[in-house]
Parts: sequence; structure tokens; C-alpha cells
Amino acid sequence: MAFRLTPHERGFYPLFTRAAENIATTANNLAELVSTDATRRAELARTIKNCEHLGDELTHEILVMINKTFVTPFDREDIYRLAGALDDVLDAMEEAADRIVLYRLDTLPPGVAEQVEVLRRAAGCTATAMPKLEHLAELEQYWIDVNSLEEEADTLYRDLLGDLLAAPDPAQTVDVLTVLKTKEVVEILEEAADAFETVANTVQSIAVKES
Repeated sequence: MAFRLTPHERGFYPLFTRAAENIATTANNLAELVSTDATRRAELARTIKNCEHLGDELTHEILVMINKTFVTPFDREDIYRLAGALDDVLDAMEEAADRIVLYRLDTLPPGVAEQVEVLRRAAGCTATAMPKLEHLAELEQYWIDVNSLEEEADTLYRDLLGDLLAAPDPAQTVDVLTVLKTKEVVEILEEAADAFETVANTVQSIAVKES
């Protein structure tokens, strides 16, 4: 870690920790939403929306602190990038929950729950990693794990698209509108996985700069 002559503001660390914990809570709620009865989904979507609002507040606190702080723990640009990437994760998960409820997708393909489970695992890795930002050298396994999870998410995404867009069985009736709605949800969940990878890559970039 680079040696600093001037003490830096340490208040960023608990904010990033709270943001990651909020993401983990959101991912757990999303996992429950996709696996529960459709009658409970609107309630869970509201809970997820509240988590998204909390995430916005935490992002705002981080940005305010950047503007008030003379010496930051790492580059201001990297703090912006990390805060923005965490916010993107939340936005994507909230949007997926909203679409499932808005489109009244009562039945979801099993692969959707598998996508969300990957997100839940990535959220757990991120929540474990953020309290260790002061010790970046200890976080190598974090970005390795999240990149591996993103590859797993990519495979699930491709398989789901293949299943959704495959030529239908002539003996079965296909609701094209439902297929398109489900495809949109699947794509948003893939965006969430990509956003988790961006968080991990940002942490890796910071670690390289600070080493």
C-alpha cells in the first residue's frame, strides 16, 4: 500500500460497507421474489424499491463526502466509479423486480431463479469485501470469485435466451408477448451480473494503483 504523508478521510469505508450490505439484502429479497407465490411479489418489490432508495441516499452521502474531503483514501475518480458501480447493481435488481410485477409474470423459467442465485452469491462476496477496502491486498480472491460468478451468469443467460427463443413445439401454444417480457427480465438480470463484475474490477484497479 502506498505511504501517505497526510491522514485521509476514513468515513468512506463505512459508507461503502453499508452500500454493500444493502445490496446483499436486496439480492436476498429478489431471490425470495422470484421463488415465491405471485401474490407476494408486489410487496417484495416495494421492499426492494426501498432498498434502492437507501442505496441512492448512501451514494449521495459518498458524493457529498468527496466534495468536502481534502485527502481521500484513494483517487476521487475511483471513489466515483465504485459508488456508481454499486448503484448500478441496485438499479438493475430493482428494475428486474419491478418488471416481474409490472408484466405479471406469474410463472418464471427455473433459469431465472438460478440467475438470481448467482447475483445473491456475488452480493455476499461484495458485502464481505467492502469492509476490507482499507486492506486492498487482501481482496484478490474477491475479484477472482466475482469474475467467476459473472462467467457463470453469462452461461445461464445464454442458455435462457436459447430456451426462450428456440423454435416452438408445433403441438404447444406459445405466448410471444410473455416470451418477450421474460426475455427483458433475463437481460436486466444479466446487466446486474455485469455490474457486480464492474464493482470487482474497480476494486482491483484501485488495488493495483495503491500497491
